[in-house]
Amino acid sequence: MSQSTIELVKTLTNIPSPTGDTTKIINFIDQELQNNGYQGIINRKGSLIITVPGKDAENHRFITAHIDTLGAMVRGIKPDGRLKLDLIGGFKYNSIEGEYCKIHTQSGKEYTGTILMHQTSVHVYKDAGSAERNQANMEVRIDEKSFSEDDTKKLGIQVGDFISFDSRTEITPSGFIKSRHLDDKVSAAILINFLINLKKNNETLPYTTHFFFSNNEEIGYGGNSNIDEKVIEYLAVDMGAMGDDQQTDEYTVSICVKDASGPYHLGLRNHFVNLCETNKIAYKLDIYPFYGSDASAAMRAGADVKHGLIGAGIEASHAFERTHQESIDATEQLVSKYLFSELS
Repeated sequence: MSQSTIELVKTLTNIPSPTGDTTKIINFIDQELQNNGYQGIINRKGSLIITVPGKDAENHRFITAHIDTLGAMVRGIKPDGRLKLDLIGGFKYNSIEGEYCKIHTQSGKEYTGTILMHQTSVHVYKDAGSAERNQANMEVRIDEKSFSEDDTKKLGIQVGDFISFDSRTEITPSGFIKSRHLDDKVSAAILINFLINLKKNNETLPYTTHFFFSNNEEIGYGGNSNIDEKVIEYLAVDMGAMGDDQQTDEYTVSICVKDASGPYHLGLRNHFVNLCETNKIAYKLDIYPFYGSDASAAMRAGADVKHGLIGAGIEASHAFERTHQESIDATEQLVSKYLFSELS
């Protein structure tokens, strides 16, 4: 199943969707699922909800993946026509230095550009390597003949225009997929393909299940609404965080036991572990110290549910990310086994 999922990840990562400008990708997913027999609802915040009736209509499940990504906005136009940036989401300026980008204007016209330090040229600036990568020093060089603020304004570019980063998606012969925005388009692809295969196989889930494609996760409140009062369990499928002192890797499914919001539900976590052990799914338990999810957002909003978080291991999160087919495989398997299992 995962090869088609990887191809879908590639499609999704090539649709720009910085938080706040996600209509295009939501409409793409909605149409894709309509083509496969589903009728979704887009809520007022722009998230997509697919409700799949199950054998038990009194006890529900809720599962999310977010489709919004890191990005930026035009903060201002400099006297030389270049753009100031304002970041969307939790990442550092050094992670986007040298990146190609698109400026999405209010009229719908798009321009390409490159995100650079103002002091980039080592032939001119002594501090090209040492100057701080921050809002004051980083700028967008637009691929247009613009020499002034007025020139740039005449292009239709203004404060508040969204800026998306090129995904640079690549699938390697060794089974890796490297790209920006694998967080969380890997999980979205997994849920989309699960729904497609569920319909193809004419299967019925044991419980009515709400599939929620959220579009505000990167700013903290993606999946905190539209939770039916019959929902018992809430699962966020998101990226597993990798780094020093972490157990998560690119070859297993990561089961989060705690993030910055606190511990996840112990009973539901144990249920995931039992499913992995029983079905020989490779997994790792882990703590993500500086992390929040759709599930933690739901808890802060007061949802009375058991909440859990699993996902593929993503290397170099919020920068040039990478994962492996084996991690996607393991995550797909756990999602499927979970959705067909009894409540924890």
